[in-house]
Amino acid sequence: MKDINTIPPQHQDVQPGIEAEMNPLPVYDDGRPGSKKLKDKVAIITGGDSGIGRAIAISFAKEGADVVIAYLDENNDAKKTAELVKGYGRKASLIAGDLSVEENCKKVVDQAIAEFGKIDVIINNAAVQYPQDDITGISAAQLHKTFAVNIYPHFYMVKYALPHLKEGSSIINTASVTAYKGKKVLLDYSSTKGAIVAFTRSLSQSLFDKKIRVNAVAPGPVWTPLIPASFDEDEVASFGKDTMYKRPAQPAEIAPCYVFLASDENLFMSGQVLHPNGGTIVDS
Repeated sequence: MKDINTIPPQHQDVQPGIEAEMNPLPVYDDGRPGSKKLKDKVAIITGGDSGIGRAIAISFAKEGADVVIAYLDENNDAKKTAELVKGYGRKASLIAGDLSVEENCKKVVDQAIAEFGKIDVIINNAAVQYPQDDITGISAAQLHKTFAVNIYPHFYMVKYALPHLKEGSSIINTASVTAYKGKKVLLDYSSTKGAIVAFTRSLSQSLFDKKIRVNAVAPGPVWTPLIPASFDEDEVASFGKDTMYKRPAQPAEIAPCYVFLASDENLFMSGQVLHPNGGTIVDS
């Protein structure tokens, strides 16, 4: 695994950020071979163009899955991810659009069915965050956008995909350590991540009779484009130093959680949250 202990000061002006502009580049492939745990499955991955989403797409491809990558407008990042997926002999379908718009989520599902004929896994992963010093700095517009991007698409995507999900399908939502320990400057973001945990648990109960598993992953600090697009240069340079590892995780260190939850190795777990957070003890 690449040494990521030193991150130089840097900042990007537009969210959710561009992976190609990061220094150093995140590690999205750990180089380990797959073992066909997801052979011939089809997965929708929102925010799949970069960061954790890219690492998930690559890990799924190595395990034998085809992927539909939904993203906002980071076309170059998305094309790079598709190339990496195809390099492992699997198919990648790209679709750009604002997933806070319900119709765009339906388009993602429709494209998945049109190209692959089925959906086995949904990864709800796309998110934004806008740090503010306190609650008075959070405008109504920011509050609405953060919730509209971070949690509404989870409902929309499942709503339209559900008729196509069969017994044994898996839904995996990306939460965050901030849902459990909070974060002063990310009040609205951490609130959406708490909502994702509640959504995961409730949806698990709702879909239990259909034998569809619903789980979540709550990462700690991860070196993704969202970080330089969210924080100032000095904050980026110290990002992840407060973990026991004294560094942020690489996306490739988070992706195996999603592989496990999507695979048939996980048949007795639903409504649960995995915590790859660098050693932080939280109540699950």
